[in-house]
Amino acid sequence: MKYSKILVTGGLGFIGSHFVRRILRLENVEITNLDKNTYAGNPENLADVENDPRYRCVEGDIADVKTVERAMSGCDAVVNFAAETHVDNSIASDNAFVKTNVFGTHVLLKCALNDGVKKFVQISTDEVYGSVSNGFSTEESLLNPSNPYSASKAAAEQFCFAYHATFGLPVAITRSSNNFGPNQHPEKLIPKVILNALGNKPIPVYGTGKNVRDWIYVEENCRAIELVLEKGAPGQVYNVAGNNEKNNLEIVRKILEMTGKSESLIKFVEDRKGHDFRYALDGAKLRRLGFEADKDFKTQLGKTVEWYEKNRAWCEKCKTF
Repeated sequence: MKYSKILVTGGLGFIGSHFVRRILRLENVEITNLDKNTYAGNPENLADVENDPRYRCVEGDIADVKTVERAMSGCDAVVNFAAETHVDNSIASDNAFVKTNVFGTHVLLKCALNDGVKKFVQISTDEVYGSVSNGFSTEESLLNPSNPYSASKAAAEQFCFAYHATFGLPVAITRSSNNFGPNQHPEKLIPKVILNALGNKPIPVYGTGKNVRDWIYVEENCRAIELVLEKGAPGQVYNVAGNNEKNNLEIVRKILEMTGKSESLIKFVEDRKGHDFRYALDGAKLRRLGFEADKDFKTQLGKTVEWYEKNRAWCEKCKTF
């Protein structure tokens, strides 16, 4: 790793915690984790590394300049996972999404510029492209966000591009497919379905359940982010494709099969407002850097189901929005 001291924001969350643990496997690397410890974060996600002398956790808001300055001091790289991410929550109330995802990213960029940070990686999402009827979104595709969450992530990206173009800040952006795996908050589709199935509770499915997503195992996404941190060119975007397109109903039925539960638990509900039908990424650009996602979806989903079966106590402690 060419960077010796990395600021990770949102490291108590799902993807961030997996990334922190991945980077700490390397020698001569220190990590400062700046996390607001909201409902989506969980200190237990990094309980196994909290006593590592190379790791420290700072509780605070990325929208607070003084907190960011203190946490970022001496860091030569920043990886920004901190974000409000759940679409349903953004539809119910979008103020927090604008504050954290847009203004918070702006604060991080400004502080990174002032501190002379050598690399800034912004974690974004395939949702900024909007729904794709056919084919795949490339990094040059127009952005067409259709809900407050994806709009806030697209706006954050524009600030990143602006700070690179205007001030020369070395920013790279990843846009990943839907992540899944251990430690994901139960509000998300796969853990919600697993937990409802295990508890013999109805499983709500939006609309017809035919909406399509590309899925990537969280460890694979973290491997891609590490690669972009190391080798990604400043000013560039990299799609992180899982190459595992599934519709929601397929996901639900596969989980019911794995947990030995009946499809009678499926309950179709009114569709989400502005529900994008399909996301699909072209990952050729990242492949040229040497990344190819492991596409063994069945094994990865099985590992995820097993984790939730064994960690009911973790799930019960999760805070709600």
